[in-house]
Amino acid sequence: MPSGMELGIIVIVILLLFGGKKIPELAKGLGSGIKNFKNALKEEDEVVMVKPEKNETDEIKLSKERIS
Repeated sequence: MPSGMELGIIVIVILLLFGGKKIPELAKGLGSGIKNFKNALKEEDEVVMVKPEKNETDEIKLSKERIS
């Protein structure tokens, strides 16, 4: 973890590279990107948790169990 002095130097370098007006735009873009990423992960979890419909192999297994 960077110390206070290192963080200060990093902030100064970022200000010099991007300027004061560009930083809020970059932060907004980064925030929306993270939000979209989290939403995509949440949607993926919902897709995975959906119970699949029965297929023919399940029906065959049930038939075998009934016969046994």
